[in-house]
Amino acid sequence: MTRIAVIATGGTIASTATDSGVLATRTAASLLDAAGVSGVEVETIDLMTVGSYRMTLHHLRVVSDAVAELLARTEDPVDGIVITHGTDTMEETAIMLDLVHDDPRPVILTGAQRASDALDGDGPRNLAEAVRVAAAPDARDLGVLIVFAGRILPARGTRKMHTTALDAFRCTTGSSIGDVTDTAITVTAFPRRPKPLPRPTADFDHTRVDLVEMYPGADDALIRAAVDAGATGVVIAGTGIGNANPTVVETVENLTANGVAAVLSTRVPEGPVAGVYGNGGGADLIAAGVPAASGLPATQLRILLALWLSHHQNGSESVTSMVDTYANNKED
Repeated sequence: MTRIAVIATGGTIASTATDSGVLATRTAASLLDAAGVSGVEVETIDLMTVGSYRMTLHHLRVVSDAVAELLARTEDPVDGIVITHGTDTMEETAIMLDLVHDDPRPVILTGAQRASDALDGDGPRNLAEAVRVAAAPDARDLGVLIVFAGRILPARGTRKMHTTALDAFRCTTGSSIGDVTDTAITVTAFPRRPKPLPRPTADFDHTRVDLVEMYPGADDALIRAAVDAGATGVVIAGTGIGNANPTVVETVENLTANGVAAVLSTRVPEGPVAGVYGNGGGADLIAAGVPAASGLPATQLRILLALWLSHHQNGSESVTSMVDTYANNKED
């Protein structure tokens, strides 16, 4: 019989209402009982019980270690893994796992928008569908996936796009790769994935990369503060197609010359990032040594840059080639 491991990390799917607000409290076994999963053998692991808004890079590495341990197991091997996770930062954990995933077996994240004690909760159905996809032969070789509200989404490019809607997730750099209904699992696309990066080590936990958004009147104060606080990398979420202003360009040029890694993204949910505008726009940032990244949203770029920097002493070394391969989907 197909064997699926369910790793519980907390989140709304495991939460109940308390006097202190909605808090994660439930175990993986109790979530499975509510989901009514059948037809597969399921083992459960209670890894942590936290809201994903509290997660740090250390938490992400702990999840990665648990996944790697399960996939490496030779006694009672698993055919797939499902991770129940809070929706707030599911996109960050998903991309980190996908960047290092080197196994054909599916790793799937799911969660819920409504607490487990809500009368109309969406968690049980999402979990049941995630387990079904993890057990499906068609889900192999697709990398890390997010299964949510009947959609099968690639980790790469998928973001939470609505704070409360049940179908909160969408791939901002492409489309979903399949669907789940009561009767069928349909896979319609096969995303290209670059070769895996090395798995995170303890250095990843302490690699600071900050995300700085541009806005009218923005100066270089937040970027300088990030570096002063220990950031070795900065993701700039520019306006429009990826723009800033002359003050930001001058500061970033000086920082990259001194080994700080910077990557250009956009605060706009969808669309490419490119060096089109001068006078402080994206063309000037790229000329200053900041590569433009269109294939991952800014939240996921931050995780990519942190993972990459944790394995590289010189932050300015080959940042462009890293972005080309892992964010812009160019041939590596």
